[in-house]
Amino acid sequence: MSATTEPDTAAGWTIREARPEDWPGIWAILEPVIRAGETFTWDRDTAEDEARGRWFKQAPGQTFVAVAIGPDDSAGDSDRTAGAILGTGELHPNQGGGGSHVANAGYMVHPAQAGRGLARALCAYSLDAARDAGFRAMQFNAVVASNTRAVAAWKSMGFEVLATIPEAFNHPELGYVGLHVMYRKL
Repeated sequence: MSATTEPDTAAGWTIREARPEDWPGIWAILEPVIRAGETFTWDRDTAEDEARGRWFKQAPGQTFVAVAIGPDDSAGDSDRTAGAILGTGELHPNQGGGGSHVANAGYMVHPAQAGRGLARALCAYSLDAARDAGFRAMQFNAVVASNTRAVAAWKSMGFEVLATIPEAFNHPELGYVGLHVMYRKL
């Protein structure tokens, strides 16, 4: 897959497949999210080399990035330069064998980009890329129930909560909270 979105000049980004040279920008987004331990089920002390191995996917999967197409002074991002990584995502088969027709995906966005629709744009890109790769559905296995922004975003993208596993995630501040399994057909 070599999909690229048309640049969204109003939002100030384009989404494309990640390249090896994007890693420093991707890690700058992943590391604080992983260390915070509030929204992803990764160990909080995940090393950079392990994170890179887990985040970069092989076909039919894909790793992708949202890249700034220039500064956005109106949004207070005058220091954002063209080419800066604003967010990232990955998709891959949820299971092997008989379950390999269902995709799974994850997304992380730079905190300065929160609330601008970037996570939804990354999700939309992944839905198109998954469909293009022949997947028939997408499933999120572990959406932290206390991450209400993400839950609302994924519901608005057509996902439904199939089940909630009670107390399946140990949130560093809230204690044990549920994990949603979310699903949608492509």
